[in-house]
Amino acid sequence: MARRRYVSIKEVAARAGVSFQTASKVLNGGDVRVSVETEERILAAAAELGYRPNTIARSLVQRATATIGLVASDATDVAIAQASVAAEQAARKNGHSVLVGHLAAGGADGADIVRTLIERRVDGIIAAAPEVEEDTEVAELLRRYVPSVSLQAVPGGGVPLVGSNHRETGRLAATHLLGLGHTSIGTVTGTFRRRVTRSRLHGYEDALRDAGLEPSEDLVAEGDWTPHGGALATRLLLERSPGLTAIFVHSDVMAIGVLSALWQAGRRVPADVAVVSCDDIPFAEFLTPPLSTVRIPLAETGRQAVELLLRSIAGEPVPERTPLLPVELIVRDSCGGRKIPTTKERH
Repeated sequence: MARRRYVSIKEVAARAGVSFQTASKVLNGGDVRVSVETEERILAAAAELGYRPNTIARSLVQRATATIGLVASDATDVAIAQASVAAEQAARKNGHSVLVGHLAAGGADGADIVRTLIERRVDGIIAAAPEVEEDTEVAELLRRYVPSVSLQAVPGGGVPLVGSNHRETGRLAATHLLGLGHTSIGTVTGTFRRRVTRSRLHGYEDALRDAGLEPSEDLVAEGDWTPHGGALATRLLLERSPGLTAIFVHSDVMAIGVLSALWQAGRRVPADVAVVSCDDIPFAEFLTPPLSTVRIPLAETGRQAVELLLRSIAGEPVPERTPLLPVELIVRDSCGGRKIPTTKERH
């Protein structure tokens, strides 16, 4: 099979009867004044010959690469992956390519990835990596060198933030369980060092206090965002508080382990223990039982991050904090759609 031959600007210029410089500036978006007739002739010649623009040459003329850098968690983080994919698709829709750097476990290479993206002359960077939310070196690089947007707060601020109301997430989940009559509600949290964990935990505690209940440390167990961590935390909760009747889980992925641990302990869901989680990732409704969860607008988060970044790249002023995106409780079978009976009603 013959290799495809790329058409040069020189050939387009010859076909259109103009100089190389004129054709180059028209095709690469440079600052050039030509008549409408000349421009149309150049574009028609390019179409006839099958000319495809050289992105490197265009970036030299425009002093921009039409490329966005994306610093992302490992692709196994399903929630972050949803936001990252949506961001990449939104960037392409707006004529930008995306260079992605996935962090290693723990995120210690975050600064190296950001430096590499800057060296590749990306026009801006989106940080979608919770692992680096306390990394002062990454924060300084994002503030100093290129327009940047983050899905998590960065140390010292100065980087526009797009995100959801995670405190409301915890409050919604716990309030729903309280409304069903539960008073012994455990929670499997994410890692305590994460801001999203602390926000969701505070929301859960707000709901309990609003209902006249004092939060108990025995009803809080730290997970690690994995199914295994969710299972271990659930076993710990059952050891500490065998009478609990509901669990609020900080992610759907951990909820997989929570459901497994409850099944292994002989606890039926939702008859014995109701479960409400967070995120509403694609397979949540296909678990057994289907998972009740607080839907986080992950894809919309990625799209808004791109929109904000492109405005910043264009030189428009952008707010450091945009309004928090709304969250929504999705009720399925895992929480039980009924109020649990009181002690008097049981007898």
